[in-house]
Formats: sequence, structure tokens, C-alpha cells
Amino acid sequence: MQGYWHFPALGIVSSFLSIMFGYEWIIVLFFFWIIWLYIRHRLGKLSLIVSLAITLFFFFYLPDIEQPVPKLPYDKEQKINGKITRPVQKTPTKIDFTITDDVTGNDFFVTYFGDKRDGLHLKYGASCRIVGTPETPDAARNPGQFDYRNYLASQGIFYQVIINDSEAITCTGSSFMQNIYQLRSDMIQYVQQHLSTQTAAWLNALVLGDDTEIDEETKELFQRWNLTHLLAISGLHVGLVVGLLYMLLVKYAGATREKAQWTVIVFLPIYALLAGGEASVLRASAMVLLFMATGKWGWKLSVVDVLSIVFMLLICFDPYIVYQVGFQLSFCVTFGLLLSKDWLLQTNSSFFTVLKISFISQMMILPLQVEYFFTFQPLSILLNTVIVPYFTLFVIPLMFTMLLLAPVAGFINPLLDTLFVQIHDVFIIVIQMTDEIAYDPMVIGSFPLLATVLYYVCFVVFMAKAESKKQKEAFAWGCSLVLLVMLIIIKPYLSPDGKVTMLDIGQGDAFVVELPYRKGVILIDAGAPVNFGEKKPSDNVYKQIIRPYLRSQGIAKIDAIFLSHADTDHMGSFPYILADMPVKHVVVSDYYTFANPVLEALKNNEVNIVRTESGDKLTIEDGGFHVLSPSKDSQSKNENSLVLYTELGGKTWLFTGDIGRETEKEIIRLYPNLTIDVLKVAHHGSRTSTGSDFLQEIHPVYGLISAGVNNMYSHPHRDVLQSLQFEEVNIYRTDKHGAVQYDFRKGEGTFSTYLP
Repeated sequence: MQGYWHFPALGIVSSFLSIMFGYEWIIVLFFFWIIWLYIRHRLGKLSLIVSLAITLFFFFYLPDIEQPVPKLPYDKEQKINGKITRPVQKTPTKIDFTITDDVTGNDFFVTYFGDKRDGLHLKYGASCRIVGTPETPDAARNPGQFDYRNYLASQGIFYQVIINDSEAITCTGSSFMQNIYQLRSDMIQYVQQHLSTQTAAWLNALVLGDDTEIDEETKELFQRWNLTHLLAISGLHVGLVVGLLYMLLVKYAGATREKAQWTVIVFLPIYALLAGGEASVLRASAMVLLFMATGKWGWKLSVVDVLSIVFMLLICFDPYIVYQVGFQLSFCVTFGLLLSKDWLLQTNSSFFTVLKISFISQMMILPLQVEYFFTFQPLSILLNTVIVPYFTLFVIPLMFTMLLLAPVAGFINPLLDTLFVQIHDVFIIVIQMTDEIAYDPMVIGSFPLLATVLYYVCFVVFMAKAESKKQKEAFAWGCSLVLLVMLIIIKPYLSPDGKVTMLDIGQGDAFVVELPYRKGVILIDAGAPVNFGEKKPSDNVYKQIIRPYLRSQGIAKIDAIFLSHADTDHMGSFPYILADMPVKHVVVSDYYTFANPVLEALKNNEVNIVRTESGDKLTIEDGGFHVLSPSKDSQSKNENSLVLYTELGGKTWLFTGDIGRETEKEIIRLYPNLTIDVLKVAHHGSRTSTGSDFLQEIHPVYGLISAGVNNMYSHPHRDVLQSLQFEEVNIYRTDKHGAVQYDFRKGEGTFSTYLP
């Protein structure tokens, strides 16, 4: 099997893809491929049998987190007895821990929000009894939105319990592992107490794997420029630890190489836990351990073999780890660099070597990055060539040095602390300036599975041709890669399909209209609820719902935004959209008043403001909209809502904002022959709107209601629902169905809901 362990590893990948996407043909294709290799005498019988056996085993062993979560046999407060089986996470506002039920074996993610923390005895391995109501974690309610349920499921956790009373938690005992986790916690606290806030945050992140103190703006900045790998402990960190420890033992402690190696073998698993136990540090530590072990036993394994075996072992110990993004990115980048080592060695220049490493790393994760984040920043390849050496040669070694000096020569650390802050501030400013000047990512949208397979085939062939110095062929395959990505980007512009989406933003409105052939992208309202105690809406709805949805569809600019009226639940996200992406037109009624900062932003961004009233017809790109209201100033924001009539996908639509029954009567008076297919039920289903007379006049077939789950207004009101049901209107509600979409082609379309 020497030199062939990557075949069973690829078999596991095919099993995973078959399970994740439900395409069994992937694993069948893999079987045909390795059998073909065997027939062509490029694969031995043992390698064939082992690859087939391992692939089949993992096909049945790997879990499917997309399957419906089994419903618990109880839906009320219960006593759960079990052990804490994962490190306890503490923040100023809450404590998170995972308890494994002694009876069922189910993992419960427990969050404690109480003030009383002393005496809880929350330690790894502790035996606990908790009293609470198990619930299924919240799933994503919109396309592109972060799925908290899937996030926990990727760790093998399908249930959560929220506790506010310390009396509901009783824990005793602990395990040996608690000593390691307690040491990590003590080290983090020691660093925070003896170093500046900025230095402590970076040291804890880069040495101990705790990035909670790095501010969110910096994390987002690093994510935008594909620099987040620098915040994750990886092979570089492990290599430094091994090198430093080995040097100290052999050169300064007088240990033999044999003893030094055994010390490293014992210490590395401990460091992996001290560093947070994330996938990247587990991979790097396991690879070093396997290399050292096989060296002692006289086994000869290639680096790719070692990586493949570690890949299989980690999945064996934790089958859910294969779903974790960090695990996928770590192995993908490492595998790509190992396959390209000969090409990397062909360069004598250090700069071009770093540039090649950055290029390979970014290209290897491009499909994954696009699938998870929907964007790609090509300039990040160049920025990485500057920032990575800075972290590699200065920041990370300095962080380790400061941690080692703390107990023996701590008086030096204040000088090093000041040095780091002065230099690091400059580099952060450079990244921020680059972000302000040049950040304009390629918004690609979802990366289809077939395109992903084709991408990696093209990339592997491209690298093979580059290594063999076949420049013309390498260039041709490189062009095919670019062409493939460009086809994904322009796909919406070639598609005759259109879409109308009612996003679930809670108690607010946000509709996205995507015209066929991407002739226009139109938003009708972009609300955001105002949190209690705040004067203005936050950007949470935009960042967590609206922007992810737009990017998941490959949308980078907005042709027009209709704002029905100035309530925050209809326009609260508008300023954030304006600040983040190009907008051509903003359409409002004659009675809409912009806040001064928004008006200034509209002028600075050269957005065309269109004011309109009843009777106007607007053509936005290829979409026509008739304005039915307001016909006069009603001295009420709700009654002055913009009411739009349009035809999309063979159906007539009426968007009503928050109008009340008086305006409904006025619309009937002005347009007595008005009939529609799809009604956006006004004011989230409030009883002050959607009168029976109005429904009887317009005869809607479908009613769309945007309302928050368990909202304080009890929207939609039961009287409105009864009126809609009496008129036999098909009702779609965001509080019940999540996002609601109407997909159409030419004159036909179908409704679908994001939640089952």
C-alpha cells in the first residue's frame, strides 16, 4: 500500500459526497475508476481491495446530518443525567457545555445564562444532572443564511437546553483531561493579565487557539481577504513547537535524540488540546506523530500517505469532523501543497515561492470558499504573499517567545509587547487601507457539485503540466479553470428563469425580485427590527439574511429598491445595503422623508431617487410596476405606503406595505376592476388591514404574510387568517414557512417554502 493510501482517502471523499448530496453515482464512479486503474495495472490487487473495503465501510459509517432529527420522546422539562464530554466555554454573558446522556447517548448542548457561577463545578468529565427542556436548535430560515442546526449537527449535537437557574445544574467530579483544559484556561487568563489587550488577544489566538478577544471587525477583515487561516493554529505552529522543544531538549537540556523524540511524542497531543483541539492543529500534530512513529518502526511512507492515513484516522475517531469547514479547508490546502512540492522547488526566489504557495492555497479552497461564503477575492493571493511571511517570520515566533519568557524572564515582555503593538498596528492599517481601496470581491454564488469536480480535475492537470514545464498545456488548462469560474458567474445572465423571494427577516418586509436573464434585481422593502433599548436598527438582518441571500444568488448590485414607507421594519436595512453594494435607483412615494445621513449617502453614491404617486408606471430594467397608492397625503406613514402592481411569471402581484383598510377602500374606488393572483398581505397580517371587502374585490389566489415567529403583536391576526381562508386564499407565512419563493419561467411558476 506504500504510495497508494490516497486512494482509500479519495474513496472516503466520494462516500462523503454521495451522502451529503444524495448522489450515489459519485461512489459508483469512484469504483469504476479504481477498477479501471487495476485493469490497466496502475493499481495492485491489495490496494484495490483495501480501497474498496474502506470506501464501503465509510459509506455506511459516515452520518448524514441532513436527515430529519429524531424527535425526542418528551417536549417538557426533564432531568438529564450524563457527563460533560467537551471543553466548557465561558464568556461574560453565558457558559456553554455539552453533556452526553447516560441512557440514550444523545449529546445536549447546554447554555447557561444565569448570574451565579460559583459552585457549578462545570468541568470536563464531570457527572451532571441538569433540569431543562430539550429543544431542536434553530435551523436557517433563508437560503444562504448560516445554519446553526447544521453547525451543531456537524459536531454530532442535535439538541440544546437553555438554563437560567443555577439550581437546575448539579455536577461532581472531573476527568484527567480537565487538568489540561484548566491549564489552558489558566494560561489564557495569565496572558490577559500580564500583556496589553491587543497583544494578549493575538497571543491567545495564535498559540492557544482562543480568538474570542480579537475584535469582530478584524475577524471580518481577515475573512474578506482570505486571511483567516492565519488565525487558526496549523502546521506552522506545530512545526515551531516541535522545533523549539527538540532544540531545548537536545542543545540545552542534554537529552539524547531518542529521549527528545519520545518527549515530543508525549507532548504533542497535550499541545493539540492546549491549542484548542481544532481540526488544523489535530491534523498537523497527528502527521508529526505518525512520521516519528513510522520512522522508529522503519516504515517508509510518503508525506501524501501520512496525510491520507491521518485523514482516515481522524474521521474514524469522529465521523462528524468531515462536515466541519476547518477540517475540509485544512486537508484540502495541505493536499494541494504536497502534490505541488516539485513545482514549488523549481523557484529560487523566496518571493515567488511564497506567491506560488499562496496561489495553490487559494486555488485549492476556491470551490469550498465560494460554496460557504459565495465570494472570491483574487487580490488576496497577492496580499497573502505579504502578510503570511510577516506572521510566519515575526508574529508567531514572537508570540511563542513571549509565552516561554513569561515564567522565567517576564521583565522582557513589556518591551516585546510594545514592539509588537507598534509594528502590528502598521500591518493592520495596511490591510484596512487595502480593503478600503481595492475590496471588490467576485460574487460568484453557489458552486455546483459537478463544477467542483470539473474544477479539481482541471486544477490537478494544470499543476501536473506546470511541474513538467509544459507551459503551453499548463496555460490552456489554467484558462479552462478561469472559463469554468466565469461560466458560473454568468450563468444567471444565460438563464430564462426568474424568481421572487419573500425573505424571513422576522417582523419586517424584504422581497427580492430576480428577472430572467438577470435583466434586473429589484428589492421591495428591506426592513430590520429595532432591538429593545436601541435607537436605530442594527446591521444584523442585512449581514445575516439579506446579504448572504443576495450573494448566494450571485448578486453584486441592485437595480432598484422600492421603499414602501419609512418604518424601520420596512427600510431598516436600507442604509447598510447602500453602504455595501451599488444601487441604481431608489423609488419612494412623494410623501417619503429620508433621514439626513441616508440622503447624504444617496448623493455620495450617485443613486437616482425616483418619487412617485398613484397612476404612475415605472419600468425598472425589464420589469414594469404600476403605482396604485398613495394618491394623497394621509398624514400616516402606514397609509402613505407605496402600493405596487406588477406581473411576474404569469401572475399579477400586489405589494401593499402597511396600508390600512381606508387605503384599501381608496384603491378599490380608483381601480374597480382590479384583480390579482398574489397579494402581499398588508401590515404583517394586522387586523387593521386586509378587510373582507378588499379581498372580495381583488380575488387573490395566494397570500404572502411576513411576520416574526411568536411576535409581540400576534401577527397575523386570526381574523385576517379567517378572512383569507374564507376566500380560499393559499397562505404562505414566514413565521411558519421561513423564506417563500416563486420560481418561474416564461408564464409559469411554482411556490416553494424554505422550511419543510
